[in-house]
Parts: sequence; C-alpha cells; structure tokens
Amino acid sequence: MLQWVGGEPVFSSALLLAGRASAGDVRRQLSRWVASGRLLQVRRGWYLLPPAYRKIEPHPFFVANRIKKASYVSLQSALAHYGLIPEYVPVITSITTGRPETLQTPLGVFQYRHLAPAWFADYRLVDLGGGQSAFLATPEKALLDLLYLTPGSEQAAFLAELRLQHTDRIQAKKLLGLARQLGSRKVCRAVGCLLQPGPQRTTGAPQ
Repeated sequence: MLQWVGGEPVFSSALLLAGRASAGDVRRQLSRWVASGRLLQVRRGWYLLPPAYRKIEPHPFFVANRIKKASYVSLQSALAHYGLIPEYVPVITSITTGRPETLQTPLGVFQYRHLAPAWFADYRLVDLGGGQSAFLATPEKALLDLLYLTPGSEQAAFLAELRLQHTDRIQAKKLLGLARQLGSRKVCRAVGCLLQPGPQRTTGAPQ
C-alpha cells in the first residue's frame, strides 16, 4: 500500500479500488488498517498515513479542498493566511454550495459553510509548497464571506473585534465593487464602515 499512497498527503479509497482487488476486500482491509492505527480516517472514503509513514506532511488547506469537492478556504482561515488578522485560527473554514458540515478529523476541525452559487466566486489556486495547492478566497472575498455569514457584522463592535491589520493587502475599490455586485445590504454597510477614516479603515489603494 505504501508504494501507492506514500506520496499522497491524503488519498481516497477510490485510488485503491482502481486495482484488481474486489471492492469488498479493499474496504475490509481499510477498516482493519484504521482499527490497528496503520491508517487514519479523515472522513468516509478519505484517509492519510500516520506521521511515521508520511513522505509529505498534509497541509490543512489542501486536505480541506480534497475531502469536499467544489469548496474553497475562506473566512478567518484565509484572512489569517494573508496576515490580515492576528489570531491563530484552529478551525479550517471553507465555503461550499453544498451541504454545510463540520468534520472532526485527526488533522483538526474542518468546517464547511454554505453559500448560494452567486457567492461562490473570487477564489484562486494558491501554492502551499511541497507539491500541494488549494483554492483560497482572495483577501477581499474572504472578508466579504465573513461579513455576510456573521450576524451583526455591520456593527462597529464586531468590526473592531476583527482587529484587521496589514490592510494595504486589501484593494478598497475591489472590496467595495464586489460587495455591491453580490448585493447584500448588510455587507455593503459593513464595508462602508470599514472604508471610513479611522482605525477600521481599509487602506489598500484602489486599483
């Protein structure tokens, strides 16, 4: 098995089912390996090797993309990645147009928040190193996703608690334009507050 999956940060049971062995035999063997600790199950049908057997350390963003199709990392996870908020974020949060869910895994907690297809936009493929990459929201979209999904996000107290930093990494013109395009009045109010002169202002030069 190691020769097939040793170079994979995380792999699907479909990789092993592609061989000549019967599907039933493969699934029973996978269950035995999980029970003995030779494999770690991330979710149904997805596995990773224990640390002692890994050739590549799986990046949480890569795993988040792989175990949930049609998703991108966003909200606090992406904001922390870009250095826009100071806090360590223990939960990897992604956006999906599918069913929302929270997964407790050996790599930590993965949360998937639902948004309508119209909001599933403005993300990009980011190189994570080690041959891994993942779809992440742009800095502007990560902030807008957070504002949209958080009750009361247009309130000054919430915006102050964000403690946004390195705001020159956010393009103010793009932020405002995308907020208007997405059509949420609450988000537009929050963005307007952020762009006002003062400690919460987004200072990225319009481009």
